Amino acid sequence: MSEPLLIDMSKQGRKAYCFPPLDLPRGFDQALPSLPASLSRQTAARLPEVAELDVVRHFTRLSNLVHGVDNGMYPLGSCTMKYNPKLAEHIAGMSEFTQIHPLQDISTVQGSLSVMYNLLEDLSSITGMSWGTLQPCAGAHGEYTGLKMIRSYFLKQGDDARKKVLIPVSAHGTNPASAAVNGFDVVPIASDERGLVDLEDLASKLDDTVAALMLTNPNTLGLFEQDILVISRMVHDAGALLYYDGANLNAILGMATPGDMGFDVLHLNLHKTFSTPHGGGGPGSGPVMVNSTLRPFLPKPDIELTDSGYVYQWENEESIGKVSMFWGNFLVLLRAYVYILRMGSEGLRAASRHAVLNANYLAAKLAPVLRIPYGKRCMHEFVISCSDLLEKYGVSAQDIAKALIDEGYHPPTMYFPSLVSEALMIEPTESESVESLDAFAETLLKLVKRAQEDPASLKAAPITTVVGRLDEVKAVKEPNLRY
Repeated sequence: MSEPLLIDMSKQGRKAYCFPPLDLPRGFDQALPSLPASLSRQTAARLPEVAELDVVRHFTRLSNLVHGVDNGMYPLGSCTMKYNPKLAEHIAGMSEFTQIHPLQDISTVQGSLSVMYNLLEDLSSITGMSWGTLQPCAGAHGEYTGLKMIRSYFLKQGDDARKKVLIPVSAHGTNPASAAVNGFDVVPIASDERGLVDLEDLASKLDDTVAALMLTNPNTLGLFEQDILVISRMVHDAGALLYYDGANLNAILGMATPGDMGFDVLHLNLHKTFSTPHGGGGPGSGPVMVNSTLRPFLPKPDIELTDSGYVYQWENEESIGKVSMFWGNFLVLLRAYVYILRMGSEGLRAASRHAVLNANYLAAKLAPVLRIPYGKRCMHEFVISCSDLLEKYGVSAQDIAKALIDEGYHPPTMYFPSLVSEALMIEPTESESVESLDAFAETLLKLVKRAQEDPASLKAAPITTVVGRLDEVKAVKEPNLRY
């Protein structure tokens, strides 16, 4: 049964609110400018009239229809949907943080500035970089910012010939988009039989027209780029820079740093690695960290600690300028800072160890039945192929994913990366216990058996949701975004 809209539940005269009496003097509104006639309503707005209990029950029922990591496993490969500690949620909800304004006098927000400054120090240490900016509001926004700095760096050198960005075929989809938005030409780099960067293909495309190589390590197959030091040397010998997509930092936190690997600039996903809620469009946070080469090009203002307290530093002529209206998504930054403080260096390392252990444990349980094309050992995630199921029984990766919904799980990432046919990318994260991993593995194996014995039942999935299986092609081609 579908949940009706509030407007459809409306009954004239019902109210879910009671405003206090207006205490402003009569005629106060006479001094306010009036709306142009073209913007003024000719009829009253059609607003729902419902009782408070109707509203509470409506949104409670809606919340029960939504899957989240708090009510079930969320193995969304590449997106790190791990548990968000409630301590960070509690602190981010404190009025001392929620009721401040970015335009307050700087003397009144010294505590919040100390959070941001200390977070930058921690992120610099964790990544092995020199300094960074907290302004970008998401990972793709961070990519845009990092590539803009790379572009500014080469223009400062008087080198306007470097118009290419090399991107592996297994890269995140936002990588080529961010490069194109910055005016770069995108050149794909092949993967070899190991699922890693093809060094011969890379060498053939490195020349004095290349500005950067964008790389995720571990990559989207969940494999560590074993040749990273060789790759770094090749890129720098060609005069180009190395960009790190930090989406998979969760796998190496406290174990290795992008700085030691030779990266010049990176973006982080605080809403992934440092356990703050994300999904559904935000909020996110994509800080960008740089080495000393690119530090002068960071967005301004920087935050500096002086003898009189924290100040904004605007005096930087080489800066690419602001990339956010204010200073970033502060409450997301705050959650990440609380998480880092609570975990400590040993806790962060333990999180990565458990993320890698969980992924390898789950992969080992599934490997006898579901094919894993690349790598006997993975890092924090792995990719299975359902191509055998499709060929033998007509059951696709999408069918398996939709059937998982009926079993109470959010599906893994489907059909990505593209170099794996009928791909499902699974990332259990460090949050899951061995019991939940066993239950998920048993469920997947049960669905494989159903594919063999009753494939038609999987084609109908999901059957427990309000609307069933959607026509996803139609949704993309003919989106209806308003009621």
